Amino acid sequence: MASIFTKIINGEIPAHKIAENDQFIAILDAFPVAKGHILVIPKKEIDKIFDLDKEIYTQLMNFAYEIAQGLEKAIPCRRVGMAVVGLEVPHVHVHLIPLNQMNDINFTQPKLQLSSEEMTEIANQIKSHL
Repeated sequence: MASIFTKIINGEIPAHKIAENDQFIAILDAFPVAKGHILVIPKKEIDKIFDLDKEIYTQLMNFAYEIAQGLEKAIPCRRVGMAVVGLEVPHVHVHLIPLNQMNDINFTQPKLQLSSEEMTEIANQIKSHL
């Protein structure tokens, strides 16, 4: 069964896209822990990050690097944090999260409630810096 990310990649489920190429997609997290929380996802559906071959892993990190550069310019923060957890969706994804304090990367805290308009505005801000 296709993961929710595969459904997003295939256009079956809408998402706020930040960037995309033939191998990867970056989208705003629908349930963000901070404003500007991005998921960077390989299009190939693989469950665990260390099951990626080294070349794809390196390309994923390079793609995430480029996205993080734009994120840091678009959203005021002290730095961009990165996390790979992968327990909630069985499809590799990297979280990029604007950080101002340690709790900003706490996945157990209540998620932000942002409107579609706010998400579109955030996505456009980030895209303008890529």
